[in-house]
Amino acid sequence: MDSSTNSLDDVSADGSADFQDRTSVMEGRLQAQEEEITLLKSSLADALRRIRIHDQLIPLLKQQLIAVNPGAARVLNQVCCSDGCSGSGKLSAFDGIRHPASATRVRRNSEKLGNPDRQRKRLDKKAASSANLLTRSPSLENRAKELISSAGSPGSRRGTYSQGQSIKMFIRGRPITMYVPSNIQNYEDLKMEPPSDKLELDWVYGYRGRDCRANLYFLPTGEAVYFIACVIVLYHINKRTQRHYRKHTDCVRCLTLHPDKVRVASGQTAGVDKDGKPLQPCVYIWDSNTLVTLQQIGLGTFQRGVGSVAFSFADSGLFLSVIDDSNEHMLSVWDCSKGTKLAEIKSTNEAVFAVDFNPSDSSIIITCGKSHVYFWTLSAGQFTKKQGIFGKYKKPKFIQCFVFSLTGDVLTGDSEGNILTWGKSAADVKTLGKGAKETYQIMRQTRAHEGSVFTLVTLQGGALLSGGGKDRKIIRWSADLAPERECEIPEKFGAVRTIADVDDEELLVGTTRNAILRGTFSDGFVAIVQGHVDEMWGLSTHPSQNIFLTCGHDRQVCLWNTEEHKLDWCISLEEYGLCADFCPSGSVVSVGLSTGRWVVLDLLTKEVVSESTDGNEQLSVMRYSPDGSFLAVGSHDNFIYIYSVTESGRRYTRFGKCNGHSSFITHLDWSTDGKYIMSNSGDYEILYWDIAAGCKLLRNRFESRDREWASYTCVLGFHVIGVWLEGSDGTDINALCRSHSERVVAVADDFCKIHLFQYPCPKPKAPSHRYDGHGSHVTNVCFTHNDSHLLSMGGKDTCILQWKMIGGGVGDSGERMASASSTSTSSPELASS
Repeated sequence: MDSSTNSLDDVSADGSADFQDRTSVMEGRLQAQEEEITLLKSSLADALRRIRIHDQLIPLLKQQLIAVNPGAARVLNQVCCSDGCSGSGKLSAFDGIRHPASATRVRRNSEKLGNPDRQRKRLDKKAASSANLLTRSPSLENRAKELISSAGSPGSRRGTYSQGQSIKMFIRGRPITMYVPSNIQNYEDLKMEPPSDKLELDWVYGYRGRDCRANLYFLPTGEAVYFIACVIVLYHINKRTQRHYRKHTDCVRCLTLHPDKVRVASGQTAGVDKDGKPLQPCVYIWDSNTLVTLQQIGLGTFQRGVGSVAFSFADSGLFLSVIDDSNEHMLSVWDCSKGTKLAEIKSTNEAVFAVDFNPSDSSIIITCGKSHVYFWTLSAGQFTKKQGIFGKYKKPKFIQCFVFSLTGDVLTGDSEGNILTWGKSAADVKTLGKGAKETYQIMRQTRAHEGSVFTLVTLQGGALLSGGGKDRKIIRWSADLAPERECEIPEKFGAVRTIADVDDEELLVGTTRNAILRGTFSDGFVAIVQGHVDEMWGLSTHPSQNIFLTCGHDRQVCLWNTEEHKLDWCISLEEYGLCADFCPSGSVVSVGLSTGRWVVLDLLTKEVVSESTDGNEQLSVMRYSPDGSFLAVGSHDNFIYIYSVTESGRRYTRFGKCNGHSSFITHLDWSTDGKYIMSNSGDYEILYWDIAAGCKLLRNRFESRDREWASYTCVLGFHVIGVWLEGSDGTDINALCRSHSERVVAVADDFCKIHLFQYPCPKPKAPSHRYDGHGSHVTNVCFTHNDSHLLSMGGKDTCILQWKMIGGGVGDSGERMASASSTSTSSPELASS
């Protein structure tokens, strides 16, 4: 078993050290500040170079123009004042000059699913220079020619120069020039509309078991209810269908089932909005049959998030107890029908893992967590706390879980692998005097598991189930804690996190490696839900089949089936994967790894049929040419490596290397004829390459304005200007993907959102459809081969969402752009200089 699983035996991610969290946040902030300083230095150096070139150019132009036209000096001064000394200070004549920039993306090592990193990121961006400011201007030479022509021909009027027309987009002070295609006659009249296509959530892959507990229940409808990211899934284990409760606005943290087996309460983390402002967490009570929200609990009351919830049982679920994620872990009790708070108290500064009511007395509440178990009594709106006394028994580091026995005793599972039986002890008047009160003490210690006891479940008749960490065992105990049966789940699924009883024999088991198993003691267990267990980045869809491939930091490469909604196969690599692409032949897939190494896998045998290494830095993009004759490998060493491909993607020979970017490669696309490449880099560059001519850099980017692209995944380009929101920086959009029909483009952003835009969308503030569901930065999006579905991938939330495409317009992108260019709209957003 790997070290990550072993660590779960001693400490829960729910109670991870605050010191480590603060350290990670500070490291992230420091790295962001260093990046900002580097970019500012680069921008300053670039500005100084432009000024120096400008100063050298003006005297030469003056001499040449005065010799031809004595009145030209006045005109040239006018040009200098307007284009060289204005507030913009940007000369399009020198757009080709590039500055090196250390634009290394801020790693999200400080990002928990509560998203403090997103808040830090937005605050950094507010301090950044005006981003995504767009202007439209002819070149300096055209401006000079225009004014000189006006001076030489009195009475003539200024004209509009469409040739050489360009759009400037500024990100963090860096100008990005994009040339308007020739089929657009009037850019100002382009009309941007929301796409006619829409998305509908079809399937959710994954389960959050790694760092949550008590989050799997079985409903009378035959559905298992669990959560991942912002979505609560109701999965029918026999019909293999899903329904989704999607009221939550950030990651769901906890879940509990009402005694009526219909109502569900779920709590979420706080998170932040796109401006860095904290959002208010709450608890929703909802009907699992209709998915209708019945009550919202505690909006504006809880801090950071909701860690644990529980319904009362003695009164048929009239009350709800809640533990929040504040430093004091506030314990509160609420009236479920009215949504009002009845009582509240600070519980402890230590991590709290569980809360529950005594099933026979709703005035008694128990909480447990790091080094404690507390017995609370609620009377007249006031709490009284009694701490469990360990006495002669070793005090465990963590009390992981607890249940109530039929006799009223409390059974706890701890990090030492023991089940402790607690009971009331009469007041020790002899030792403590008349003021002594009754206490809760350990009556019995039962050795249960090697490593932690993560879950306890009581069955009808008083039997007990326990789930172990390190030993991965499920043990059935009699009412008097005599072991009756046991089984061990496969190592690849991790430790037992939680157990749900289907009937007297069948069980559902949630594991620490984000899987849900179904089975019995006699027949064993099989996975019905699986997912990644760490941050994911690589995503690719098959060119002709309804399958897709994912890879991530957990070193797993997984092949999924979109029709059957299941995992076809999964293999582990030595390094973690960051990018992938299917060969057009469809028989192999290439995967780029974190060390500069890349491998080619056979889809049928899962064997590595080819491998190579380019540089020693991580690879960020793999892209086959449309006919499959070339493979482009984009690296963080600033190079794009080109390989010729033969034998249906099984043989690779180095063809050349594209050298010219000043920062790491982020995205690239091939032209439809397979001769050219468009690429983006970490310092917001757009470059074009002639591969057929020996990987030559095309310095005249104007010549590529009408080139057609087989795919469109570059986040910077004329056709996708509109996907950038006002105030964005260069890292707000992680990925985008144009549909094969070229009608829409899907965008994955850093704020847990998926956007669907009309394609093309070359004007700012383009309208879009926005979709929630992820609880972390969305790292990738990709359409299936026939555009029937869109796949989106979360980063830290380890969630894959499958969206169904609904509706759809007619006509291709070229027809829409031509018609849009002749349509009158309101005042343009771009300022002409």
